[in-house]
Amino acid sequence: MGNNAVIGLVVHPRNDVSDSVTTVVNVAARVGARVVARPEDAARLGLFALEEPDFVEKADFVFSLGGDGTMLGAMRLMAGRPTPILGVNHGNLGFLIETSPAELPAALERLIAGEFSLEPHSALAVGDGLAFNDVVVTAATPWTSVALDLQLNGVKHGYFRCDAVVVCTPTGSTAYNYAAGGPIISPSVTAIGLTPVAPMSGISRPIVLGGAELITLRGAAPSRVSLDGADTVTVDEHTDLTVQLRPNAANVVRFDRAAHERRTRIKLSLLDLPLRPDQLIELVPEHLRERVLRQQR
Repeated sequence: MGNNAVIGLVVHPRNDVSDSVTTVVNVAARVGARVVARPEDAARLGLFALEEPDFVEKADFVFSLGGDGTMLGAMRLMAGRPTPILGVNHGNLGFLIETSPAELPAALERLIAGEFSLEPHSALAVGDGLAFNDVVVTAATPWTSVALDLQLNGVKHGYFRCDAVVVCTPTGSTAYNYAAGGPIISPSVTAIGLTPVAPMSGISRPIVLGGAELITLRGAAPSRVSLDGADTVTVDEHTDLTVQLRPNAANVVRFDRAAHERRTRIKLSLLDLPLRPDQLIELVPEHLRERVLRQQR
């Protein structure tokens, strides 16, 4: 990040992100970079506004100030471009987020020095839409089950009858897929998870598929399709819904992969993953661990 760079901000629609915005603006002014936002955000933050197509085209870096939902929105916005995306946590758990507001000044200095790597993330392509976490299919009529025939690469593989079907990326496997009893998929694996929610008949167990599989779901009644819990579309009855993995769709900034993995272990432990007490202690930062041990002596 250097002279004449354009930094695009994607921000949470309600949470107060003003301190982080001030930090970014001050550092940008020092190095000769320009900070922009889309019109709806620029008006609230007092920044220069760029319409969305220009924002996508001109941003050299994108900072997501919010939680995982904001980060997913930034990734969908910049999909297909090599633009580095840095997450700053102004939300809750933040599985995708790299830094906190308190750590942001140091993170910006590392960006300026080029001391970072890019972590590519795959997305699920559904028609003209993309989902980096999951695609969730439910019945269009509320309080009814969804019935969907499944085809893989054009070959029939049974059917689902359940409350919903979750199709997820490895990144999204710890979200709705996990809550529905699906497997956690390592991000090092190019794979797709397919999990029925509250199955009544047909396929009743989660499925893990290869990344090259073409998934086709067809319902006898209209269904609703949610992409990352944000965009929702209705699919008519007897209409094919195709889902396919799109590799390397967005690039997320990482400074220290080991530190990110430690934070992820802590967040996963909050999801009730089984850890022994000695394993939990390993997740506590070393300086805090030493302080506790000194107090116990």
